[in-house]
Amino acid sequence: MGKCPDCGTWDALEKFIEPKAAKDAHAGLAESWAAEVADGMRASGGAGGGLPSVAGTAVATSLPDIQMTDVSRRPTGIAEFDRVLGGGLVAGSVIMLGGDPGIGKSTLMLQAAGQLARREVRVLYVTSEESAYQTRLRAERLFAQDGVKLSPSTPQATDGVQAMGQLYVLADTNLARIVEQARQIQPAVCVIDSIQMVYKSDLEASPGSVTQLRRCATELVYLAKVSGMAIVLVGHVTKDGQLAGPKLLEHLVDAVLSFEGDRHHAHRVVRGIKNRFGTTLEVGLFEMTGGGLAEVANAAAMLDPTARPQPGSVVCPAMHGTRCLLVELQALTATGFLGAAKRKTSGLDSNRLAMLIAVLEKHGGLRLADQDVFASAVGGLKVIEPAADLALCLAIAGAHYRKAMPPGVAVVGEVGLGGEIRHAHQMDQRTREATRLGYHTLVVPRETKSLGPKSAKLLPVKRLSEAMEILLPASR
Repeated sequence: MGKCPDCGTWDALEKFIEPKAAKDAHAGLAESWAAEVADGMRASGGAGGGLPSVAGTAVATSLPDIQMTDVSRRPTGIAEFDRVLGGGLVAGSVIMLGGDPGIGKSTLMLQAAGQLARREVRVLYVTSEESAYQTRLRAERLFAQDGVKLSPSTPQATDGVQAMGQLYVLADTNLARIVEQARQIQPAVCVIDSIQMVYKSDLEASPGSVTQLRRCATELVYLAKVSGMAIVLVGHVTKDGQLAGPKLLEHLVDAVLSFEGDRHHAHRVVRGIKNRFGTTLEVGLFEMTGGGLAEVANAAAMLDPTARPQPGSVVCPAMHGTRCLLVELQALTATGFLGAAKRKTSGLDSNRLAMLIAVLEKHGGLRLADQDVFASAVGGLKVIEPAADLALCLAIAGAHYRKAMPPGVAVVGEVGLGGEIRHAHQMDQRTREATRLGYHTLVVPRETKSLGPKSAKLLPVKRLSEAMEILLPASR
């Protein structure tokens, strides 16, 4: 019909698609749940209550009149994961966990859910990318080592899966059905793996789009606040390593965790990017094994104890949160083309590397304009603090001159644009950790004070040129 029957205007009709009239029967479950909380229907048990309902009229309160409440945390049973969270999961909080494909996000969350279920904590694990059968197979692989045979006549062992009766698995992508199952089960912790696959049926946008992510994340955040359950959202990342979807997701949730590491290396790092209930300085170390992710409590596991000093390799005590990790920095120089030299990094800041190369040329006497420079942090760790500048400079100089550091020597210090070595924070902890792991000498900025006769010997340097004199000729 080209003519409007009412006003007689031609070509005035526009296409209109009527939204689905049959709106989800479970739409608005979060609001009804809030009403139940307000009526006290869940006071006798459930998801860990304790959070007040957000339903009703909001009233402004004077700051001194606000009642202080203890924010209780629920440990997941994985110490390294709890370290990053600040001690455990907070009731009513929403955590976003992002990482590269195949890095181990689902493995970590299933292990955490299994540990919670063993302690009689009810957990709902929503898998939108796998079937329930696939999740069961993954759980059997992860917890098979915990099996105990009932008797010699029993051919099969009672594996750890049998002890996880409080772990509920839901293979679904519809948000309304997920909310309904959460209302019925009333878990203390809910894991959504992954948020990109969850959709709200009354929206025309496809799953994973900006519209769907915004609405689904908003509904889940509201659900967490009114029910008191802790919700963990597993998210995808882009090619640049950023969380897929708008930055709005990071603003909505209470904590954002990044699961980092090279899928070709065994070590993994969980790093806090945002945390409303704790610090963002902590990191958790894991190692991918045949039985899942194993915690790395000893930082010495990141180093090879049998490695000998070689040109282009320097050990640096780097701070990751409140813990000190001794990281091996490696560098390699190769003949390139003047004006087109390559600068490549792995686990380091490429812009920082370019600046340090300029300092080495200006104040260290190196000619690197026609040299390809490659730098790497061994083990898959990311070292971004300026205190690793001096170690990286000595690694580049050692690779260029074919000279190695003496055995048992670690290096720490920030390098300025004038070639000066600046003080690094928490030097006492760095010195103690290096001494504990067998490094008897520490190259440090000149202002560093000794911690006593039992600590490592300090070699204070003021300029980059002084530090380069420590390099020894490589043995032939």
